[in-house]
Amino acid sequence: MADERGMTARRVIPLVAALLALASCTTTPVTAPPESRWGRPAVVADGLAAPWSIAFHEGTPLISERDTARIVELSPTGDAREIGTIAGVEGTGEGGLLGIAVRGEHLYAYFTAGEENRIERYELTGGAGALRLGPPRVILGGIPAAGNHNGGRIAFGPDGMLYATTGDAQVRNSAQDLGSLAGKILRMTPDGGVPPDNPFPGSLVLSYGHRNAQGIAWSASGTMYATEFGQNTWDELNIIEPGGNYGWPEVEGIAHRDEFVDPVQQWSPADASPSGMTIAGDTAYVANLRGERIREIPLAAPATSVEHYTGEFGRLRDVVLAPDGKLWILTNNTDSRGDPRPGDDHLLSTDPA
Repeated sequence: MADERGMTARRVIPLVAALLALASCTTTPVTAPPESRWGRPAVVADGLAAPWSIAFHEGTPLISERDTARIVELSPTGDAREIGTIAGVEGTGEGGLLGIAVRGEHLYAYFTAGEENRIERYELTGGAGALRLGPPRVILGGIPAAGNHNGGRIAFGPDGMLYATTGDAQVRNSAQDLGSLAGKILRMTPDGGVPPDNPFPGSLVLSYGHRNAQGIAWSASGTMYATEFGQNTWDELNIIEPGGNYGWPEVEGIAHRDEFVDPVQQWSPADASPSGMTIAGDTAYVANLRGERIREIPLAAPATSVEHYTGEFGRLRDVVLAPDGKLWILTNNTDSRGDPRPGDDHLLSTDPA
């Protein structure tokens, strides 16, 4: 299954741009990927415990740890300091403390709490080196949870809305059920309300038919991209259209069926398990778990890619654009599905330029 497999401004996309992107879809790049020219990354921090997501508060890096339920801040020398533990985290398998996002003086966290996944908000108090979490406020609860397929990525879009990916929680048909929060990409106000311009009136659903969407990012023009774990055949990179149906469980990968939105690129699960992603300039970067590599994808040709660090650092969970302009990469070898290496897990820094 193409899950973790370690053992293995919201905008309607202009029709012409969408058709051009979809017309460029191919199963794999037409030619072999060019050789990576990236240098060896620097180690920002080590000794992290199953890290899942990176966010920044006024330049200070914050990292979520899935199994410990800790939020830690990193000092300029890479020392990790706990700023708080998220109460109520109760997850097995892929569940636990997952994605985090920062807006102003608040941290948002997506986590598994037994039979549900939940998004909560916490005030950030103090300064760098002395940050603390205030009491929780529930933004959204009742997201179906399971041992696998919990989604878990959250991010603020250029429109100021909060977006969240949810998995099908191992109930496939829920992804096609607009009355369920499972198998969706959700869009909400910072307080958890339904924006009036969402595609389905009164609903948080932005798009549906997702098996287990993982990474989300926006281009400078506001186009939204998302990575997704497939089943056994294809993992995906999608352009997200408000109201779009991405096909799961009816289809997986590029299906050429009018009722579903096809991915702009697809990969064999053995080479992918695409997790966190970021966009810098006109390029997207995707961290891969089972595939153990970073994919560099030019937005002008989203069916192509260049691969970096394949197999060098094990499972890669997240990649973000740091305040210093470099890419920061989280390894994920201590989550019980990887093969831990000395110092794991690491936060790495590389300069793609």
